[in-house]
Amino acid sequence: MAERTRTLTFVVGTGRCGSTALSRVLRLHPEVLSVSELIASVEPGALPEQPLTGGEFWQLLASSRPFADRMIREGTPLPEHLYPGVAGGRFSATDGGIPALCLTTLPHLTDEPDALFDALEPVLAGRGRAPAAEHYRALFGALAAHVEAEHAGGEGPLRAVVERSGFSLGSVPRLRAAFPEARFVHLHRDGPDCALSMSRHAGFRLLRTAAQAEEGSEEQEIAAALGELTADDGFDLRGVLERPVPVERFGELWSGMITEGLAHLADVPAELRASLSYEDLLDAPEPELTALARHLGVEPHPAWLKSASALLDGARRGASAALPPPERARLAESCAPGMRALARI
Repeated sequence: MAERTRTLTFVVGTGRCGSTALSRVLRLHPEVLSVSELIASVEPGALPEQPLTGGEFWQLLASSRPFADRMIREGTPLPEHLYPGVAGGRFSATDGGIPALCLTTLPHLTDEPDALFDALEPVLAGRGRAPAAEHYRALFGALAAHVEAEHAGGEGPLRAVVERSGFSLGSVPRLRAAFPEARFVHLHRDGPDCALSMSRHAGFRLLRTAAQAEEGSEEQEIAAALGELTADDGFDLRGVLERPVPVERFGELWSGMITEGLAHLADVPAELRASLSYEDLLDAPEPELTALARHLGVEPHPAWLKSASALLDGARRGASAALPPPERARLAESCAPGMRALARI
């Protein structure tokens, strides 16, 4: 199927909102190319404004990121980064680094990410100068062709591409500028539960440090600051990860991301945007997934609804309720601006 006939959708959120599980759910759909953590892995500079040659675009995908390599070397890889678990993978965080494209995106799609990486290089590196979005569309087309070839004789052609990255809500204006045809899904989670999950996640503990240093900056600038911090061998990474931080600080981070992100989404035409609550998805997976499929432009196949529903883990809900009452109250207060903003949509 030609590239131009596939819908393109970005699932955006704060991170720690259930989006990784949603990528797994979408990977099961026979008509969807599920692209996991591509934009987040390529940041900073994932969406350059100037045109690139194919070789320059390939270098963007094939170069490693100091933040990811440092976390892996320190023995604290992020759970979203799948490549460290690939058996026989030839790339190493200690020797040349792991290509950004290999961190999550390729292992999410195949058990042989190195082979797919090698197959993509001649397809993408040989392209002429073009806007970054055109190169990404070519990447999506090549990934779709790979998945379709693996499913030859079984499932039909892919009708939709869905890219999902954590910590992506603030990237909506850049994504819209690059991909004006794209649809958006805002996946959101109960504020206190989401903020508590952030507080227990190594990446978000470091992101909070970088965000403080780059107060008021966009996600790509925060990602750049994080890269600079972790590229410095003198930076006490373990000290930052082990330092006690009041959970309400993460509530403030969550609220700021939600209120700013909702303002960005308000500028997206109504027919191109949808909102999905993680709690609603857990409570009523089949109707919520049916509505999601319709928004993506694919069919809500009964077999997919059944298998997808089985992947969702309701046990992750309500963790903040177990906090001591004073801590829970401070967290709720810090999340209140974001919760009020969500209640208005």
